[in-house]
Amino acid sequence: MPLPTTEEIIEDLAFFDDWEDRYKYIIDLAKVLPSFDASLRTDERLVRGCQSSVWIDFTQKKGVLSFNVDSDAIIVKGLLALVMAAFDKKSPAEILAFDMDGFFVELDLASHLSPTRGNGLKAIVSKIQSIAKHSNV
Repeated sequence: MPLPTTEEIIEDLAFFDDWEDRYKYIIDLAKVLPSFDASLRTDERLVRGCQSSVWIDFTQKKGVLSFNVDSDAIIVKGLLALVMAAFDKKSPAEILAFDMDGFFVELDLASHLSPTRGNGLKAIVSKIQSIAKHSNV
């Protein structure tokens, strides 16, 4: 099953009345992420500022960045899936132009994450945006 688009995620989450069901949906999204080879769990790929361990690997082909991500926490993997819906297989310009804060507001995510989880999510987004800024396209 492919990762849903940001629009599909917004629609899907709006269907649920309570956050327990929304969390279950986000956790289910984690299962859609491609597997992450354990050999890629290196310090260079580790995202600083996350409570859980998060690794980001990427490739660039024909002006498009593709990401492979992983975490040791299932809810964080689900949050990574939300980020991947916005950023994976996009050009650096598309990544930098995407309104991630607006996406999170539309999902009503900030008010349902702990401050440390929210800071970790910001660190993940910043890391990917930094990769996009420094990619040589």
